[in-house]
Amino acid sequence: MGIFDFLKDVGEKLTGREDTKEVDGAAMETAIARHVTELGLEPEAFRVSYADGTATLHGTVATQAAKERIILAAGNVNGVSRIDDRLMVKAPAPEATFYTVKSGDTLSKIARQHYGDAGRYPEIFEANKPMLKDPDKIYPGQVLRIPVSASADA
Repeated sequence: MGIFDFLKDVGEKLTGREDTKEVDGAAMETAIARHVTELGLEPEAFRVSYADGTATLHGTVATQAAKERIILAAGNVNGVSRIDDRLMVKAPAPEATFYTVKSGDTLSKIARQHYGDAGRYPEIFEANKPMLKDPDKIYPGQVLRIPVSASADA
C-alpha cells in the first residue's frame, strides 16, 4: 500500500473530455474501474473513489504483479495525478520499480538502464501487458513496471 504519483495531463482519455476539470468524480470512478476491467485486470471487490486527481483503489488481488498492473492502468489515465493504493495482495512478492518514460526512451534503452542489457526489453513489455499493446508505442510521461526479474513477475 502506498501513494504513487503520475502526470495528471498524460494518459488515456477515458471520459471523452479533454479537460478533466469538467468531469465529476463519479464519472472518473466509473471510467477507471471500467478501464481496469476491460484490460482483464479483475481484482475481487474492486472499487475506485476519485477526488481532486487522486484515485483510491480498494480490493484484493492474487499477485504483486496484478496489483502493480492495476495501479499503472489507473494511474496512466488522463486526469489522475495520484494513486492511493489500498489493494491487498494474497501472495506478496518483491515489488517492481516504476519508471516514468522520458522523451527519446525506448524499451531497449530502459532495459539497458535497469538490467544492463537492451535485449531484455521483452521482459518490460510483458510486465506491462495488457496496458502496452506494442513495444514501440510508449510515450513520455507514461509510467511502466520494471520487474525485479522475469521469474518474479508471475
